Amino acid sequence: MDVNEYLGLFLDESQEHIQSINNQLLKLEQTASADVVQEIFRSAHTLKGMSSTMGYESVANLTHEMESALDLVRGGKKESNQLLLDTMFSAMEQMEDMIADIENGGRGSNVDVSETVAAFQSFIGGKEVVAVKSSDSSSFEVDLYTNSVIEQAKQSGFEAFQIHVKLSDAVVLKAARAYMVFDRLQELGEVVSTQPETEEIEQEKFDLSFDVLFLSQETADDIEQAVAQVSEVERVEVKAFTSTAVSAPELAVTTEAPTPEPAKAKTEAEEPKEQAAAQAQAKTIRVNLERIDRLMNLFEEFIIDRGRLERLADEVGQAELNETVEKIKRGTNELQSLVLTLRMMPIEQVFNRFPRMVRSVAKDIHKKVQLDISGAETELDRTVIDEIGDPLVHLIRNAIDHGIERPEVRLQAGKPEQGMLALRAYHGGNRVFIEIEDDGAGINVDKVRAKALERGVITSEEAGMMSENELAMLIFAPGFSTADVVTDLSGRGVGLDVVKNKIESLGGVVSLETVAGQGTKFQVSLPLTLSIISAMLVQVGDESYAIPLSSILETTLLDEADILTAHRERVFDFRGQLVPLVYLKEMFGIDSETKSQFPVVVVRKGNKLVGVVVNDLIGQQEIVMKPLGTYLEGIPAISGATILGDGRVALIVDSNDLF
Repeated sequence: MDVNEYLGLFLDESQEHIQSINNQLLKLEQTASADVVQEIFRSAHTLKGMSSTMGYESVANLTHEMESALDLVRGGKKESNQLLLDTMFSAMEQMEDMIADIENGGRGSNVDVSETVAAFQSFIGGKEVVAVKSSDSSSFEVDLYTNSVIEQAKQSGFEAFQIHVKLSDAVVLKAARAYMVFDRLQELGEVVSTQPETEEIEQEKFDLSFDVLFLSQETADDIEQAVAQVSEVERVEVKAFTSTAVSAPELAVTTEAPTPEPAKAKTEAEEPKEQAAAQAQAKTIRVNLERIDRLMNLFEEFIIDRGRLERLADEVGQAELNETVEKIKRGTNELQSLVLTLRMMPIEQVFNRFPRMVRSVAKDIHKKVQLDISGAETELDRTVIDEIGDPLVHLIRNAIDHGIERPEVRLQAGKPEQGMLALRAYHGGNRVFIEIEDDGAGINVDKVRAKALERGVITSEEAGMMSENELAMLIFAPGFSTADVVTDLSGRGVGLDVVKNKIESLGGVVSLETVAGQGTKFQVSLPLTLSIISAMLVQVGDESYAIPLSSILETTLLDEADILTAHRERVFDFRGQLVPLVYLKEMFGIDSETKSQFPVVVVRKGNKLVGVVVNDLIGQQEIVMKPLGTYLEGIPAISGATILGDGRVALIVDSNDLF
């Protein structure tokens, strides 16, 4: 089998199972639940099977240890404790590193998991022992996994034997004689395990005797005769291997565990749900992102040509042509909706990684933090989804480290000892807003000002003219840090400047609001980067502009006499609310005639409104968004451009910049 053919599927499904385990572990930490343990066990078992099939033994071995520990909890033989949970979280972090290594062409073996494996075995208690006594009263130990292999082999007609081999005192090369014994046994069946371990036997780190756990369809007498034929073998004993139950002290833990009958009934009840999930998964296919990009590019050209066709049909004025164009328009509208949703993904994919991270960071620095996530269903373009994760990680870690205080400090300030960290996302116009808000100490503006003056980031005159939020924004300056001590989380002056550069490279903007003693809110504004949007075309002088329909509340006509002045700004009364006016002709420096009555497009951003004054309203149209390119990037209030049906270029107004 060519495993490379299935590598992409393996990577995707591995990430899904790792995320599922992380989510369930967080639930298990809050409330012990047999259903949650079963779900974690199922995902770990699937991961082990997938990685073993693909040949990634390092991943398979780690998941096997996890599965063994979970099996004890699931069976009621052990109780979940903090040691197990911490080890599980650590294993998931290492698993992510392994999968990343595989994605980069490795085998996932570059991660040292020895401490994690030792922690799992410590929880298990070394090994979960099943034993049989041999003639010399020594016990042969196997783990639960090996025992299950033996049971399955018995169902296929094999028998399990424990073979005790004693070499003669005159033997010269013990390892060579042991190898000859193993070679003879391989002809009759399969060696499952040895005591001592095979490596120790090869290095002659044993006395003159060793034991072999052996599976075969031959009789005990035949096996004994075959081994006895090896020279310098003094004695051979072959006995049937029968595993025993766990010891009495371990069984004492299971007194409150559910009986097998309810567990079986539960499984049967879950079967319809699992079958439905399997059927839903079978109807899902994975499509390469490059193919979707090609489809999007072709459809963009089609939309432009459709606009030209509509314009020509209006000029010709033929009824049949207009009817055909109208049918094409309806069909392409449905097709457009489908094409756009192909690239859109819920930001939940990014948000899901943060609960475990918040738990880990808070625990490392001895803080208590409750993460509240909302708006995870907000959809964003796939390209932005792939890039926004790391900047958000920096902002969240910064909020935990710098913002939220230690429990004893919070109690002294009259706050709950557990800090609140809110992560929310929502749409606003043609952009997506992501907010990270904490109820911590806020940013020490005086400290920021002092550090900025010390490092020469600003002058004394500039500092005197800046507001508190403007001063707080200086933490995004390269090399800037207010930390007094360098730690693993902060103090090196790197991070927030990288965050700002990354967000701006995506066409976004980052801002913050802070109140001393109450907390800080970071806001990241990102473009949807949808190539095709609905927009209102407006005329300003001889130029056409497009305002995204998603940001428009309504349009109205305004007389010159209705314009008022408040705080030296022009405003008008919009349903009892004073709304500021923005003249596009003044903003973009366009000469146009002044009318006594003119259209106003009322746009909104959250609860705020702005009236955009234009010359004429052209009408609603589907437009293709094109970036301006690096030469023209950063132009205020312009987010891109589009090609109209007559071939002219119209700039797209970013209404969020008008506030």
